[in-house]
Amino acid sequence: MASSPRSEPVVSGVLISAAELRRSGRAVLLDVRWALGDPHGREHHRDGHLPGAVFVDLETELADPPSPRAGRHPLPSVQRLQAAARRWGIHTGDRVVAYDATGGLAAARAWWLLRWGGLEDVVLLDGGLDAWVRSGGALESGGVEPEPGDVTLTGGGMPVLSIDEAAALPSSGVLLDARAGERYRGEVEPIDPRAGHVPGALSAPTTGNLAEDGTFRSPAELRERFAALGATPGTTVGVYCGSGVTAAHEVAALAAAGIDAALWPGSWSQWSADPARPAATGA
Repeated sequence: MASSPRSEPVVSGVLISAAELRRSGRAVLLDVRWALGDPHGREHHRDGHLPGAVFVDLETELADPPSPRAGRHPLPSVQRLQAAARRWGIHTGDRVVAYDATGGLAAARAWWLLRWGGLEDVVLLDGGLDAWVRSGGALESGGVEPEPGDVTLTGGGMPVLSIDEAAALPSSGVLLDARAGERYRGEVEPIDPRAGHVPGALSAPTTGNLAEDGTFRSPAELRERFAALGATPGTTVGVYCGSGVTAAHEVAALAAAGIDAALWPGSWSQWSADPARPAATGA
């Protein structure tokens, strides 16, 4: 589906354009540069980031340690997340803008976690670092050490699925698999113990949420995409990926389309580590 110029306003609570960010007032900027196979996010941040942006380490600050029982990126406790948010300089009442250099595929994890933690004014920079530069935004280099914040997190702000709830969902709603199609079909599995997908889950690769320039597709395009998979407003929708990272991006895209969805944090890394769980293959 080709991308068309956006004619609708960006949905509040999900995205902010680079132009709007440049016009707006104070915000806490979180640089969540992370990608599988690239452990150099902090170095990328030091080389060039939005002015004042704080580097966020996805592996250590947006997840608990991995385990077969919980998956590769288990949710941190609310207490750990609150301590990290205060280190990032977030105060009560602050707007928070998360970004990365991969169309929000990593930054969405911070967006989702802070919303799950109870913050409401958290948005993704649509198009990330590239969109900022295209808009004429300046970059700065070096590290950023903010003054500690005082934000309080409560938890429970976003719906979460357990492994058993995810297994049962296809019989009553829609379970979307946000991984690449070849991993869903079981043709390759470079990371987790077994290839395939949860029986009854539908393939919806996260990259399909983005236009060619790395910004999110328009709300109308996203609604069309998800409607073709049976995910419409009012439908019970759950999302998983490999370890609950890019699935957060899909939850954000669904939210932009006006569709509520629950995240399964353990995702395929949790499912595939349990030999008692069946693995489906093919389309």
